[in-house]
Amino acid sequence: MSGDQQEIDEVVATFFAAFASGTEAEVDARLDALRAVLLPEAVVVSARGGPAAYDVDAFIEPRRALLTGGRLTDFREWEVEGTTQVWGDVAHRWCSYAKEWVEAGAAVTGHGQKSLPLVRTDAGWRISAAA
Repeated sequence: MSGDQQEIDEVVATFFAAFASGTEAEVDARLDALRAVLLPEAVVVSARGGPAAYDVDAFIEPRRALLTGGRLTDFREWEVEGTTQVWGDVAHRWCSYAKEWVEAGAAVTGHGQKSLPLVRTDAGWRISAAA
């Protein structure tokens, strides 16, 4: 595995690891790590229910409330399968993911796909957008 591939895998793992319920301190630490792998100017687009675009703060803060608010418990999200293409200082990760949680005492599962363009920075690979 190339150094680029390994670093991109770690960035993507950090992205998905951010979405797990826990104590405020645990969630804060994971969301701080998420912020570190996103470009400050990154844009996150959700296609669910019609396209909606968010800046980094508008994406993170509602998730912080959801992961610490108690409505959902045992929430976690993880990459199932992914493929990465690297062209110089630009890369793209296409992946599928799964998630599970408990809500109102019932186990719930879900899945989806993500598109993650990345760019090489002086600090390493960073996610420039997510859809």
